[in-house]
Amino acid sequence: AQDYEQAVRLYSEAIALCPGNAVYYGNRSLAHLRAESYGYALADATRALQLDGAYVKGYYRRAASNMALGRFKAALRDYETVAKVRPHDRDARLKLQECSRIVKQKAFERAIASDPHKRSVVDSLDIESMTIEDEYSGPKLEDGRVTLAFMKDLMQWYKEQKKLHRKCAYQILVQVKEVLCKLPTLVETTLEETERVTVCGDTHGQFYDLLNIFELNGLPSEANPYIFNGDFVDRGSFSVEVILTLFGFKLLYPEHFHLLRGNHETDNMNQIYGFEGEVKAKYTAQMFALFSEVFEWLPLAQCINGKVLV
Repeated sequence: AQDYEQAVRLYSEAIALCPGNAVYYGNRSLAHLRAESYGYALADATRALQLDGAYVKGYYRRAASNMALGRFKAALRDYETVAKVRPHDRDARLKLQECSRIVKQKAFERAIASDPHKRSVVDSLDIESMTIEDEYSGPKLEDGRVTLAFMKDLMQWYKEQKKLHRKCAYQILVQVKEVLCKLPTLVETTLEETERVTVCGDTHGQFYDLLNIFELNGLPSEANPYIFNGDFVDRGSFSVEVILTLFGFKLLYPEHFHLLRGNHETDNMNQIYGFEGEVKAKYTAQMFALFSEVFEWLPLAQCINGKVLV
């Protein structure tokens, strides 16, 4: 049941017994893809095609690997090959269309990019002029700042599948960027023997799982610190809710609530796995651009007591 490491081991054993079998490499490539080991997936797909240039799944796997690595032009060539061989394959056709769209979008962005030192999205925002409509009954920042009461209201609001007002969302993003840009790439943390910290892995847009973590382990506080180790968004349907909740707690407890950047806090992954589309559907393209900007300031790792690297 989705034990991709075991699948990789077994296919490796099969390859050792029959190194000339392209299918084994193609299948191991798929296991690497599912485990998000995209470099290994690309290498296996490439080897499969070296062994059998007519192996269609090899082109499909290589295209998927290149897509995940942000090599969209290379992926497009392989998707075109698959589409020619299997013109009635709906999934291949959809993947080709999506990849083609991204290639064109990237070309357009390069064409209009005139300033190598691009202007921050924050500079184009006028948050003060944004009005909160009278009919909006959701949580609001108190004097423009996050409080514990706001965070509790926000989580309940999100639990009811309601949307935070865009002004509040922008306020959180702008403020958390100010906090993150002051942090080093490697954050050093010291804990006393009586202290503990909870380390959490991928949340991937699963807001109700996040609520369950807090219910089981307690809300973040100065006495109950957390480290969330990246991959907050994509895949799940509530990535916006997850990331704004995490950013809110970062603002509330900047020294005791830590967020590290994962491989899904990048534009390429967000385009493929859904976060970009979710932000644009719930808010705007401008807000997604601000999310992208904020993600770039997230630390990459954290060292606890000089011994444990997260």
